[in-house]
Amino acid sequence: MKQLEITITNETGLHARPAKTLVNLVKQFKSNVTIWHGEKKANAKSLISVLTLGASKGSLLKIEANGEDEETALAEIEAAILAGLGEGEAVKETQEKPVAPPTSKSETKPIEEIKPTKTNALRGVGASPGIAIGPVYQFQHQEIPIDEISDTLVVGWERLQDALARAREQLNKLNKQMIEQGMKAEAAIFDAHLGLLDDPELNEAVYERFQKGQDALKAWKETIEDSAMVVAALNDPLLSARADDLRDVGRRVLRLMVGAEDKADLLPDKPVVVVARELSPSDTVSFNKDLVLGFCIVNGGPTSHTAILARALGLPAVVGVDESVLKLENDSYIILHGSDGTVTFNPLPEELQLAEQERNAWLEKRRVALEHATTPAVTVDGRHVEVVANAGSLEDAEKALKMGAAGIGLLRTEFLFLERTTAPTEAEQFEVYRSIAEVMGKRPVIVRTLDVGGDKPLPYIEMQREDNPFLGERGIRLCLNRPELFRQQLRAILRAGLYGNLQIMFPMVGDIEEYRRARLMLDELQIELKIPRVAAGIMIEVPSAALMADVLAKEVDFFSIGTNDLTQYTLAMDRGHSLLSAKQDGLHPAVLRLIAKTIEGAHKHGKWAGICGELGSDPYAVPILIGLGIDELSISVPSIPLVKAQIRGLKASDLQALAQQALECATARDVRELVKKELKM
Repeated sequence: MKQLEITITNETGLHARPAKTLVNLVKQFKSNVTIWHGEKKANAKSLISVLTLGASKGSLLKIEANGEDEETALAEIEAAILAGLGEGEAVKETQEKPVAPPTSKSETKPIEEIKPTKTNALRGVGASPGIAIGPVYQFQHQEIPIDEISDTLVVGWERLQDALARAREQLNKLNKQMIEQGMKAEAAIFDAHLGLLDDPELNEAVYERFQKGQDALKAWKETIEDSAMVVAALNDPLLSARADDLRDVGRRVLRLMVGAEDKADLLPDKPVVVVARELSPSDTVSFNKDLVLGFCIVNGGPTSHTAILARALGLPAVVGVDESVLKLENDSYIILHGSDGTVTFNPLPEELQLAEQERNAWLEKRRVALEHATTPAVTVDGRHVEVVANAGSLEDAEKALKMGAAGIGLLRTEFLFLERTTAPTEAEQFEVYRSIAEVMGKRPVIVRTLDVGGDKPLPYIEMQREDNPFLGERGIRLCLNRPELFRQQLRAILRAGLYGNLQIMFPMVGDIEEYRRARLMLDELQIELKIPRVAAGIMIEVPSAALMADVLAKEVDFFSIGTNDLTQYTLAMDRGHSLLSAKQDGLHPAVLRLIAKTIEGAHKHGKWAGICGELGSDPYAVPILIGLGIDELSISVPSIPLVKAQIRGLKASDLQALAQQALECATARDVRELVKKELKM
């Protein structure tokens, strides 16, 4: 057995991302690894166990490894911890959170800004677009009377093992179904549930209780409750979500142990709007989709698992609704506006009639858009706007083609670098880039070079602690400071480009010197590999780049405006901040003026400018962007048909004056009201 003592140096200690990074590393070794923090010990292959250590910055850990690869294991664990496990102070756990597909800010207006004036209306947060009209069905989790059952039936260990096996089968089936329906990201939720089901520390704790005389039913239930409470008490949003997932897994096994029916399968035999305090991922996907019109949920936000799954299933959803909705009677009628978060209960006949008209119009609009997904996005007066996809995998590229994308305007390469303990090799990167290039054929694929740092640290890249990572070493700054890592990626992209139409884009460029250094490195590699010159552009994400666009455009091949970060830096608001995120609106006139200046600078030197942020799929923003002269919109794959359909219904020449009016507005709300009034939206 080998051991070492080491001090935790990263600001956030051993929880959430760093804990997951450590556990994923340890699982690669055959040796048993134990971590001691004072009197507490943890199985280093158990996320739950590591989280409950409560180790913070400055904590002294003793790590023991016992097995055939113990020396290698300790060496790599030590290196990872010394590198900070990828964490800096104030780093948000955003990469771990389920990321919702971009929605327009008009769909998620904050509650305090828009208040229903009707007495029979409630306001929540629009989580999945569409309109649902139908009878209420109040869903509550089925309580399993553990004590009553245990008094009449002793549940043995074999029964628990059988329930665990069947739970694995169910989760694997759900995972497979989601993947087959093209919902790979959502399927990962059930992958996580499988991981919790097989957590060694959890199962050991259950067995210890069983050995002490508890029946398996109580042992399982109490272990789940205790573990979930400990994890939730760590006061971290990500961990709270994991505690909910743990309870969901626990309920699944309990139902199987006692033979209880799953209430999600007990819906009425007619379509309903499901109203609930909360829904677990298992609840959401277990409902018969043909009998669910929409979801009205008290707890949770637009990035909750329920919201993600509702969008993936194409069902309207409103979350964050006042709990008074739980008092509505079953079968009473309700109108759910998943786009703006409005919930109307006990609607009047005229309200029902209007809602039905709106719903039918929405469904027809979506149907027509999908039917004509491959039709080019050309305005009524002949202005062509390139509509391309934001992608992060080969699967995304394949879906983009089906949805009518003219190419990929933003290929995120971080997916190759995250969730691993060493950087991907040039060969690994080449194979992925080549496969995407081949799928897209002659269509352009703009590959964004590694954009990490800030909210996306890497455990195998040593970085100094930063008080504000969003203003620190991220994007092109990080790559230029690690030239070997950067060259390796550029070589892989250049080689793969021979199989398609790959172009390169550098993120977070703030001035011309950063671009020149990156372009010089690229030029040197092109000469070395005997590859013709490849177009290279930059993302406009910081105000300095937007303000200097006319200077940058003399040398840069194209601009792609990252409106998410540009809005964040222009308004000085962290886009991950729960209290400020609703106020971040890319239609703020200050942001629009920077976009206008960027487009103007690009066109002055014959270069093109596009949008690759959330704003590109906002129906209120599209007319303004076209009026400002935008050449390309790179958006989420599901948004492509609807945005293309909207463009085909607009007249570009009429939008120039509208865009200029928008630049003179005082607030983002004023801009939205202007568009709504002029275009009768």
